[in-house]
This record gives sequence, C-alpha cells and structure tokens, in this order.
Amino acid sequence: MPAEATERDQLVLADAYGRVATDLRVSLTDRCNLRCAYCMPPEGLDWLPSADVLTDDEIVRLITVGVELLGITTVRLTGGEPLLRKNLELLVGDIAALSPVPEIALTTNGIGLAARAEKLAAAGLRRINVSLDTLDPEIFAKLSRRRRLSDVLDGIAAAREAGLQPVKINTVLLRGVNDHEAFDLLQWAMAERVQLRFIEQMPLDPQHGWRDEMITAAEIKQQLGQHVELIEDPKDALTRGSAPAELFRVAGTDYSVGIIASVTQPFCGACDRVRLTADGQIRNCLFARTESDLRTPLRSGASDAELAALWVAAVAGKKPGHGINDPSFLQPDRPMSAIGG
Repeated sequence: MPAEATERDQLVLADAYGRVATDLRVSLTDRCNLRCAYCMPPEGLDWLPSADVLTDDEIVRLITVGVELLGITTVRLTGGEPLLRKNLELLVGDIAALSPVPEIALTTNGIGLAARAEKLAAAGLRRINVSLDTLDPEIFAKLSRRRRLSDVLDGIAAAREAGLQPVKINTVLLRGVNDHEAFDLLQWAMAERVQLRFIEQMPLDPQHGWRDEMITAAEIKQQLGQHVELIEDPKDALTRGSAPAELFRVAGTDYSVGIIASVTQPFCGACDRVRLTADGQIRNCLFARTESDLRTPLRSGASDAELAALWVAAVAGKKPGHGINDPSFLQPDRPMSAIGG
C-alpha cells in the first residue's frame, strides 16, 4: 500500500471519516510586516531560524509530491506574509509548470502587492485573498499596529487590474473595535467588485481572548440586515462543497457576501485542506495539536514515494472536527502566523 508505492503511483490523502484532502495550504514564512492584534503580540514573535525554513527547491519538491502523487489540485501560498518571500514570482512559476497544473492562490495582507500583482499573475497566480478588517486608517493602525491601510487598498486595486479573479477580501470583526463597519465594508466591496467574506474570529490569538472579542455569524447577518435584505440561496449549501463561506445575495443586486461561521457552525465534515508549515511540518487541521515532520526525511534523502507515504499517514489521523466548542479544547501551540492560513 502507501509505503510500497512506486514513484508515480497515485494515492489520495484520505482520513478515517471519508474526507479527501485536495487543497494544500503552504506557509512560505512565519514572518509578517503587521502585528494584528488577533494574530500576535505587539512585540511580535520569535521567528523560525532561517535554517529551519524550507528552501524554494524543498517547497517545490513537496508540492510536486502533493500534486503528482497525492491528488492535490489547489495550492494556496500563505504566511505569515507570503509577499516577504523574495522569490515568490519564481516559486509561483515553478508550481505553474507542474503537471497537472494546480490552481494557484495566495493569501496576503496586501502590503507590497501593488508592485507585484501583475508579475504574480503572469507567473501563474490565479486567485487572491487579501485581509482587510477596516476602512478607517486609525482603526487599521490600532488593529495592525502599523499605518499601512493605503498600501493594502492599492494592492487590492492592483490585483483586480492584473486580472486575478476572484479578489476575495477576508474580514474579521472584533467586538468594540471594528464591528460597526460591517455595512461600510459591504458598500465598499460592492463598489470595488471584490468578494467580501466575513470570518468569525478563531482561537489562534496569543492572548487567548478570542471568545470575548468574537462577533458571530448571526450578529454579522443581523447588522447587515439593518441596511440591506440578505437572500439565502437554498442551492448554496448543496453547491459550495468544501467552500467555507455561506453566501447571501444582497436583494436587488447580483452581489453576494460570504459569511464564514468557523466557530458557531463548523464545516469540518466537508474539509478538504491540509497544511504545510514553513518549517516543513504537515498539519492535518488548522487546530491540530500535533504535526508530522516532512523536513527531516526530505533532507535525509527520502524518495518521493517515502515522502508521500508519510504524508498519507499524517492525514489519515485527522480528527472528525476541530472541537472548538468542546470544554476540553486547547488552542494550538503555534499562533496563526506560524501555522499558515
């Protein structure tokens, strides 16, 4: 079986609950140029030693194993902040040269994107998600501890102009901070023709204060409902598959806003994701308490088939759900910036 597979046998990343991982999230770095309050403390974190971080060649090697041997069809590059990776365009080009070609996406805070969006699109990037929690420069500075809102907005405009489709905006509302901006953000997104998705805050903050700050999906719908009528598409739940966002059409328009209820309405049963950290660890769930090391065998001369077998075993042990609402739940030891989005 997996351990006996030849170099180009096709396996799948299946778990005991019938889920198959086809969406690979690759963290290119744990470093970030923002200090968002729900992700890291003001002073930042201790970054991974450079020697522990996978090289470009090692990243491409593992992605190749995932695509050619394990059925990965989507590769999303994340961080930390992936735009801090100097050779990002070359890395995207190497991934785009694989056969079969996976769909390549990027999750970014948008800083520096204005200068690179066109080159990334030319290299093979197809989709992009940009984190944007506020349109108010002062609130942006409070949330991110940096005054870079104009850079993010410029990056979003550049992504759209470069033909990256869709441009999705990931927004986290925090109680008493930016939760009054839900409708303002929706109006802006509709005018900019970008796809807005509100995401419930998840337990990945270093302060462990997420429950007090989290604005629930129900609250978001209630806030938006004071200004517009949201029409639930009865076919959405049947057609969105593993996509986490529940879509609501704004009445009288063709625009749909997404709401991702990661905590209050978990979608673990349809999860098709697996994560590779910047230091070469496989995480079969965003909230996993354990990881599986691929870096050590990779650097010790393991064959593609041997790496694939280790990867298959790592995903096979995936739990049925993240268990956030279980009294015994413990946050992962790593914060979000070190795990990858």
